[in-house]
Amino acid sequence: MSATAMRRTVLAASAVSLALLVTACGGGEQSGEDKEAAKGGTKSEKPAAKTLTAAELEKLVVAKGDVEGHQITKPGKADVFAPGSVSVEKAECDAVGQVLSALPAGKPAATVQRLVVQESAASKKGMPSAEELAEMTEKEAEEATLDSLDITKTMTSLWSYDADGAEQTLTTLREAGKKCAGGFAMTLDGEKQQVTKVTEEKVAAGEDAVAWTVGTKQDGSAGETKVVVLRQGSTLAGFSSFNIAAVTRGEAFEQPTAVIDAQATKLG
Repeated sequence: MSATAMRRTVLAASAVSLALLVTACGGGEQSGEDKEAAKGGTKSEKPAAKTLTAAELEKLVVAKGDVEGHQITKPGKADVFAPGSVSVEKAECDAVGQVLSALPAGKPAATVQRLVVQESAASKKGMPSAEELAEMTEKEAEEATLDSLDITKTMTSLWSYDADGAEQTLTTLREAGKKCAGGFAMTLDGEKQQVTKVTEEKVAAGEDAVAWTVGTKQDGSAGETKVVVLRQGSTLAGFSSFNIAAVTRGEAFEQPTAVIDAQATKLG
């Protein structure tokens, strides 16, 4: 994955939804609906969750101070892909390609995003100076450089849908992950890359969720992105995470559970 793609595909797609569920009050006396059901009638279906506006999503997306040890900011233009800039070779894999790139699957009514950055202790020391590098062996210089890049970036997105759009979109994502497990070709901002595999992972968040480790290869360089999408009512929350140092070293890195948990808590 190129430097441009790594900066803009944060790291690391997937999504937590917000549900404003209406629950019936308990009591000893049967309600009219319950009496009707006892007589063989049909109880009314649960009211649909409210479709949230962009302003409402802004109040619910993770913010500064919500995740200890993480920096949370609004992403700049260089951090995100524009709608329509991602295309895939196989139509059935489009949903995976979109959330991998921190773009929504389907057609949400409103969206908001935050860039969440977690720096390791080594990365906080920064890149070694030219003088320091000159005194190091080639191996030491390589390791010091990678240490400075040991940063996990997670693009966190909230996508609100009309009616049952969130539920249908998550179903589409789950099916797409299975159909496209063997990989597919995709283009991001004109740069071609190959998704080599889509490996399902376990995640417990929201009312329902999907999670993958997505392997990619571009210009001979391999990488992995952690993608989680969860639903809460009419809203999906997506998380796309990437760590350049871990990928370069061939090391595994975990799902951004602290970010996911914090976002799920705010969505209720």
